Amino acid sequence: MKKIAYILLILSLSTTSGCAWLGWGDKEEPKEDDTSGYSERDFYEKIQASLNSNNWTVAISNLQLLESQFPFGKYAEQGQLELIYAQFRSGDYDEAIGSADRFIRLHPQHPNVDYAFYVKGLSEISQTEGFFDNFIPTDNTKRDIGAARESFGTLTELLSRFPNSPYAPDARKRLVNLRNNMARAEINVANYYFSREAYLAAANRGRYVVENFQQSPAVPDGLAVMAQAYNMLGMQELSDNAVAVLVANYPEHPSLDEKGKFDYDKRLLNTGNNFLSKITFGLIDQAQPPAFDSRNLYNSAIRDAEALDSSESDEQQERSIWYWLSFGLVK
Repeated sequence: MKKIAYILLILSLSTTSGCAWLGWGDKEEPKEDDTSGYSERDFYEKIQASLNSNNWTVAISNLQLLESQFPFGKYAEQGQLELIYAQFRSGDYDEAIGSADRFIRLHPQHPNVDYAFYVKGLSEISQTEGFFDNFIPTDNTKRDIGAARESFGTLTELLSRFPNSPYAPDARKRLVNLRNNMARAEINVANYYFSREAYLAAANRGRYVVENFQQSPAVPDGLAVMAQAYNMLGMQELSDNAVAVLVANYPEHPSLDEKGKFDYDKRLLNTGNNFLSKITFGLIDQAQPPAFDSRNLYNSAIRDAEALDSSESDEQQERSIWYWLSFGLVK
């Protein structure tokens, strides 16, 4: 009987103290905020340390705390600008664009509002880039160029409002690249229309490039698109006009033969053998639709990149076997 009483006593004690022993009954003590009691200057110095160490997450969190606790303080406006920068560097481009728009709306006369325009434009450009762009070559002009148009508008506004801004030179260079990409995207769409036999739509895209993107590397292909599409539509006079302009300005275009005649049957974009040709061992060969891409001739960036790749390839071929066996230590 005593044993049973002892057992019951132990069980009762364990049930009353078990939760506490396991930690279930303890109330979680509030964690002490390491920024509690911070002055505005303390906040700002902590933020600068995070920015200098590229700790963007901590910097963003503290910048938001700084604004919430000291909305009208000495560092409030500078903190908003640095929040835009930190969000951009962290890869959160949507938040960076939103913060930039908010700063422009609240402080339109701020001496550094041009910086908000600039980082907003960079964020919009970054939205057009994919994750694998840093690892493998990709063609951004074959993607949706909506963000490119937005960044073009943002940087154009930056230059129109602040032509002497320290960010203006870089903005101009980026505008040239954006303009070239937008023009090339129109040619890509025209090539797609050729594959769908929508020749009028293709001609309109080519004409749009010629009329709105003058001096861009896509203009020669725009003229070639017009010549090909109008020929397929039976509008030979319009086709001949496009050919005449192409011959006069771009005589080295691949669609022209040695005599300056436009080769309407030439396929400029090699898409390889089609499936029908492969399964019939070449007995049935479906003609490929017209497609134009002469960037290697007229786009200096593409041309320079190809030259660099070629030189690197030649250098690799010339390296001895000892270079590879020694992991580059012996050349």
